[in-house]
Amino acid sequence: MSLFKNTYRIESIRLLEFDYSTPGYYSITICTKDRENYFGEINNCKMKYSPIGLIARKFWLEIPKHYPFIELAEFIVMPNHVHGIIIINDFKSVETHNCASLQKISNIHPRHYNKFGLQSKNLAAIIRAYKSTVKKYANEHDIEFNWQPRYYEHIIRDNDELNRIREYIKNNPLNWKTDRNNI
Repeated sequence: MSLFKNTYRIESIRLLEFDYSTPGYYSITICTKDRENYFGEINNCKMKYSPIGLIARKFWLEIPKHYPFIELAEFIVMPNHVHGIIIINDFKSVETHNCASLQKISNIHPRHYNKFGLQSKNLAAIIRAYKSTVKKYANEHDIEFNWQPRYYEHIIRDNDELNRIREYIKNNPLNWKTDRNNI
């Protein structure tokens, strides 16, 4: 732990020199606070969603609508966490109808415009927007729900790793009884 403005804070788990707007494949795990089963339950090896679980799933699927340079691969919403593979494409080559000058802006700084305004194009901004959107929905509908403050990411480096992570995500409901997130 380090001091910042005379307060201890947890060090970042991100790679210090890595640009998280770099095109590539990223495995993401986002957990609920205290691993609380807000999103539903596993029944007969299948996920049965709660109302906020359905929203978490719906909003995950909507990420590419707000970030046109993003593709989603395998994902699952589990009782207390979300696993997903996010593909960041080269945003400089992605054309959107939201901003005619995207190419000029992208060459200067990794940001773009969408209906929510100026958006950063890195992984942290995408996850932050997703988490805040789910939390805002829960607050507006008086649904008890909280996220863990951070999230886990892994840069996927090759096809073997990609296939292994896809299988892990796909089989997560089958392995729920032994999952480390199942408290």
